[in-house]
Amino acid sequence: METVILAVVIAVVVLGALGGLVVGSRRKKSLPPPPPSAPDITAPPAEPHVGDEAETPRDEPRRTIEEVDLPDGSAPVVVEEPPALEVPEIEVPEPTAGRLVRLRARLSRSQNALGKGLLTLLSREHLDEDTWEEIEDILLTADVGVQPTQELVEGLREHVKVLGTRTPEELRGLLRGELLKLVGPDMDRTVKTEPENSKPGIVMVVGVNGTGKTTTTGKLARVLVADGRSVVLGAADTFRAAAADQLQTWGERVGAYTVRGPEGGDPASVAFDAVKEGKEMGSDVVLIDTAGRLHTKTGLMDELGKVKRVVEKHAPLDEVLLVLDATTGQNGLVQARVFAEVVDITGIVLTKLDGTAKGGIVVAVQRELGVPVKLVGLGEGADDLAPFEPEAFVDALIGE
Repeated sequence: METVILAVVIAVVVLGALGGLVVGSRRKKSLPPPPPSAPDITAPPAEPHVGDEAETPRDEPRRTIEEVDLPDGSAPVVVEEPPALEVPEIEVPEPTAGRLVRLRARLSRSQNALGKGLLTLLSREHLDEDTWEEIEDILLTADVGVQPTQELVEGLREHVKVLGTRTPEELRGLLRGELLKLVGPDMDRTVKTEPENSKPGIVMVVGVNGTGKTTTTGKLARVLVADGRSVVLGAADTFRAAAADQLQTWGERVGAYTVRGPEGGDPASVAFDAVKEGKEMGSDVVLIDTAGRLHTKTGLMDELGKVKRVVEKHAPLDEVLLVLDATTGQNGLVQARVFAEVVDITGIVLTKLDGTAKGGIVVAVQRELGVPVKLVGLGEGADDLAPFEPEAFVDALIGE
């Protein structure tokens, strides 16, 4: 029995020793390496920027909402109002009555050659054929025209024979009377802006490039405003760059409203809208500025006729004013002839009559078209457009 117990004890001891050996051998085996820690990721360089953002952004300390100073409401918040648009000052043009008389000195400075030359020749003691030929040459050089020149010389011849001896005062009176007869003191030079049936009066301004047509239209608006009329401007010159801006500037200076269209648009449409607007506003006059046209271009002249026809769908035109450069002489007469064939010219505006112009063009163009010179431009000033007055004009021609 004891032997059995001893054997059991020995067996237990042996098993325990074997178990310890197995555990020890397992511990001696290398354990697998621990998983690597998360790698350090290097941030890519900041994208390049320009100006204030060129530096690499850095973390900056941020304030909490408790640290931010908020307005307590005690100080009023000032809100800046946008600057007000500048309204152009409305000018009051000077009266047109007697304007040509006031500008007479300016006119006479450039026209005295005609009057002085004629008076010098007529003052000779003996007026032979050579002298009369010189008188004719002066008149022709002044663009009076062949037929008017012959009429003037014949009239002077007859009166000189009757007078016999001639004092300077008699010569001046003689020459004044003959020139005044040529200019035509009895012609109606009123710019028709008051239709019989209903307003507005409709005035269309035509002419070739470079005659000062748009400027003349703006100055004419000043003339009408000075006479107490309300004006609407139609910027139907859609072909020349800034023509509409130029006309609108003239209108704003005297309080005239301008109707305009897109650059390169249909001029007849702009003219139609201007007359329509003038009727709705109850304006007295609508002035329509048309594009400058070469009188040799058939297509452009036909389009001018279209503008006239479209406007007359509202009402008939009261005036068609042809603007001529007084310095162009006989070429201006050719232009006038062509325009008269396309639209019914009712009046002439002579510009640049204060420069190197020759006053005889007044006589020649009236004879050519059978219509009067109604306005003359005597300078670059805003109020240098004057109603034509035959007496003041002739007095400026012959001087003091």
